[in-house]
Amino acid sequence: MGAFRIWEGGLGIWGAVALGLVGAAIGARRTGVRLATFADAAAPGLLLAQGLGRWGNWFNNELYGEPTALPWKLQIHAMNPATGRAVTAADGTPEVLGYFQPTFLYESLWCVAAASLLMLLDRRYKLGAGSVFALYIVFYTAGRFAFELMRSDYANTIMGLRVNTWVSALLFLAGLGLFLVLRSRPRSEATPGNSDTVGAVETHTDGRPPEPRLDTPDGRNDRHRLR
Repeated sequence: MGAFRIWEGGLGIWGAVALGLVGAAIGARRTGVRLATFADAAAPGLLLAQGLGRWGNWFNNELYGEPTALPWKLQIHAMNPATGRAVTAADGTPEVLGYFQPTFLYESLWCVAAASLLMLLDRRYKLGAGSVFALYIVFYTAGRFAFELMRSDYANTIMGLRVNTWVSALLFLAGLGLFLVLRSRPRSEATPGNSDTVGAVETHTDGRPPEPRLDTPDGRNDRHRLR
């Protein structure tokens, strides 16, 4: 039951995104927006949010790599597990364990770069519905896999590799497969829809824009073609 003790640690990104998708699916169904369209629109912002959230690791004195002398090295202090504070000397100076690779910083910068690349690729190639979110999975997990291999702090392992390394590899393959399936689909565009209609996102395989909806005198939204 330790997974539910959120007061003992932060929420893992895997569970946050998975449950976020559940909430998005419920919201999309209730508002008449297709989940694929919403997920594509949210993907770049999600990466930026993850990049910003990584700076919490700096405050928490965690998620670092091997010792280094690079100019951007990360100073890590000895921590007292009982108090959650740095161990201090008699004069009150925090005890420094050493200087390490700031893997949280690398992941933060990667997330910003991946978000920019997502928007660039989508604008240039008009990716099919759902494929932008699939690329989000590919980009994030590719970077996460590399950064997990760099980390030296304690973590649970399976066959010598960190659990998050395995999760990143499996999700990378799943995201890549999903992208290959979705990339050639028609591009989705959100349009206003009836409140009782779930599929309020329309696409045309020939590239034509969605047909507008005009209000009739009795207040119903009927679809008409513009002549």
